[in-house]
Amino acid sequence: MIENICILGTGAMGSRVATNLINKGFNISIYNRTKNNAIELIKQGAHYFSTPAQAVADADLVISMLTDDNAAKSVWLDLQNGALLAMKKNAIAIESSTLSINSISQLNSAFTKHNIAFLDAPVLGSRPQAESATLVFLVGGEKTVLSKASCVLEKLSSAIHYIGKSGSGATMKLAVNAYFGTQVTALSEVIGVLEKAGINKQQSVQLFNQLPTTSPALQGIGQLIANENFTPFFPIELVEKDFSYTLNLAEQINAKTPTIIASHLSYKLAIVNGYAKDNIAGVAQMYI
Repeated sequence: MIENICILGTGAMGSRVATNLINKGFNISIYNRTKNNAIELIKQGAHYFSTPAQAVADADLVISMLTDDNAAKSVWLDLQNGALLAMKKNAIAIESSTLSINSISQLNSAFTKHNIAFLDAPVLGSRPQAESATLVFLVGGEKTVLSKASCVLEKLSSAIHYIGKSGSGATMKLAVNAYFGTQVTALSEVIGVLEKAGINKQQSVQLFNQLPTTSPALQGIGQLIANENFTPFFPIELVEKDFSYTLNLAEQINAKTPTIIASHLSYKLAIVNGYAKDNIAGVAQMYI
């Protein structure tokens, strides 16, 4: 039975996941590099520890929600304070950060070596979905491990998709983000073209959002662009990071990605122009 859960990383996503699990009655331990960012969770009843190793010591299940490869490597694999070496042998480790496939492979090898069950299970959704417990998990690893962890993941999500072997969840997440990111740049560009042609963005977005070619997610992005609301839910600097991981994978497997490459350039230029902290919709500022 899973009773004790550890959350590694209590940023925008991890903090909301932790709150939901506290409200569901689980005993929650947390680690975050900056304690000040965990104060609200401590007030809610979470047990804060100053190192990942201390935080995971009694955990039946550990969920990591971190920024990038470097953060994940430090939190899991540090030889002095890393989580891996301190985990119970019957515990389950879940990496829900969006990482490169090379990093997931390294983690999987390390956990396999120490006989600790490991899943890569990144999520679709942002802060609102994390808060409402309607995330979508994309899972790679052993199905038997997922069956044990699903009782917890179900309490955080609207859907759990088992993709396949270790690394496949992370691969699918990068693909989804690249697919969505290219749609956002395309929409941003055509809105910019229409603005310069004399059709304002409120009018163009209203029409696009009535067409079957515009997905529900893209409808939301269009409305944010029309309202010039770039409050960060999925910051451009993280979008660019995910694109770079996708392109690294594509290069390794000799996949052709001209559209993804072009979209990646838009996000890189957005960062250069000072929009790194803006939401993904903020890439439109390059064109409108």
